[in-house]
Amino acid sequence: MTLLYGIHPVLEALRAPGGRIERVCIERGLQNPRLQEIVDLARKRKIPLSFEERSWLDRKAAGRRHQGALCHLGEVAAADVDGILEAAASPGLLLVLDGIEDPQNLGAILRSAEVAAADGVILPRWRSAGLSPATVKASAGAAAHVKVARAPNLARLLESLKERGYWTIGLDSAADKKLWQVDLTGPTALVLGSEGSGMRRLVKERCDLVVSVPVRGRIGSYNVSVAAGIALYECLRQRAGSRAGPPEP
Repeated sequence: MTLLYGIHPVLEALRAPGGRIERVCIERGLQNPRLQEIVDLARKRKIPLSFEERSWLDRKAAGRRHQGALCHLGEVAAADVDGILEAAASPGLLLVLDGIEDPQNLGAILRSAEVAAADGVILPRWRSAGLSPATVKASAGAAAHVKVARAPNLARLLESLKERGYWTIGLDSAADKKLWQVDLTGPTALVLGSEGSGMRRLVKERCDLVVSVPVRGRIGSYNVSVAAGIALYECLRQRAGSRAGPPEP
């Protein structure tokens, strides 16, 4: 069971389709219109609701800022890769994450994926953060909406995506080709590597292209979650028909 805390994450979980919320807990006596919205949604969906003392909520949230609201989520059912592909909206947009181990980064990526209406996020079966409470919290509610699947072998997955017509684009700060120099208007799978070492060799070799997001400062690369957001935005920009790209550094 996952514990989700904070007004916005709890509201987003309540708004998401499905029945994963098992119980909602609200701080007793706290007056807040957004807390009342949580109460109203929980009652409308007939979800068990309780009013607790602040000290009880503090213990449950392990001292983290809960804003007077938390909920218990049932175990997340992993999506199926084939199911994600079958349900993908044309032209198709996926994120393939090769070993993102920081739950804060994974949560931030899930939030960007939801905002960009990506069809799904695919993680490796091992050596990756999962949908932990920290990930769910960092996603600001997006984890309740984004389809997340695990694949036993990402290199083979990329080959399978190519067979389905996807253009597999890896992000690497050392690549010469720039992100906006690539056509992202067709079915696209964006591939991002781990925070420290990037994509593994076999995964990188299976990408159709490897591109970079140029930097101008002293630090050599963006945080992986920021890079994911930039790449997703570029997909949306191109698909909206804009031809104006960022200036060259």
